[in-house]
Amino acid sequence: MNAKVKLQRIAVLVSTGRHPVSGTPRYSRNDAAALELGRKLAQRHGAQLDVIHAGDPADPALPDYLALGAQQVDVLPCTPEDDAAQALAARVRDHDLVLTGTRAEGAYDSGMLPYRVAALLGRALVGAAVDLEVDDGNARVRQFLPKGLRRRVEAALPAVVAVHPLAEVQPAYAYARLRAGSVQRASAGARVPNADAAAWLSGPVTRKPVKFAAAERRSGHARMLGATTTESRGGNVVNAGSSVEKAQVILAYLREHQLIDY
Repeated sequence: MNAKVKLQRIAVLVSTGRHPVSGTPRYSRNDAAALELGRKLAQRHGAQLDVIHAGDPADPALPDYLALGAQQVDVLPCTPEDDAAQALAARVRDHDLVLTGTRAEGAYDSGMLPYRVAALLGRALVGAAVDLEVDDGNARVRQFLPKGLRRRVEAALPAVVAVHPLAEVQPAYAYARLRAGSVQRASAGARVPNADAAAWLSGPVTRKPVKFAAAERRSGHARMLGATTTESRGGNVVNAGSSVEKAQVILAYLREHQLIDY
């Protein structure tokens, strides 16, 4: 591998996400950080920047990447049963630097796509990048580590870099850029089915309600007696008063037992 590769082509692989409350389709915040890093590098080195997505060209979340600075989003038609890593690796084989987020924003996304793409390309992978510079054919990456630690590593181009959500960039959303850009259906090669797709089961996730339980403040002897006898645990039954006054009683109880912090 040539250690003096000049940075001429950058690919940013983007996915789509959903708002955690409303479920509305939106861009992935992890991939938005990768896009912003790619834009800065492209401007600094005069490189070509390609933003690529494997999925549905009609996905309503894709235009968000235009507003974040992509002039065009190339979409490789891909179904959930297809192997997206194979399609993306074939598309970015001629790029000097491939940027991705650490993982997509679905409930059970594995975060394996950057590793699979790097393995298919036979290139080095650097993960959890919070800062990135390219000089003299090398990608100099500052990595995120637990407990606030950071580490600097280098990888010779061509390489794959997965960007951490805490990367030191601030993507800016501009509606004018959304109107000026375009989402294009790219020509893709033969689709490769994913061998594990038949074992997958997809469906909505229903969050189970969290039951509040006040901390037990009685002594061990009192708790043992309570386990063998029937006794009142205390509390107030509020029948009188307005709905606001009843709500205040409930809030006072929750604050007293530190079940809420507001």
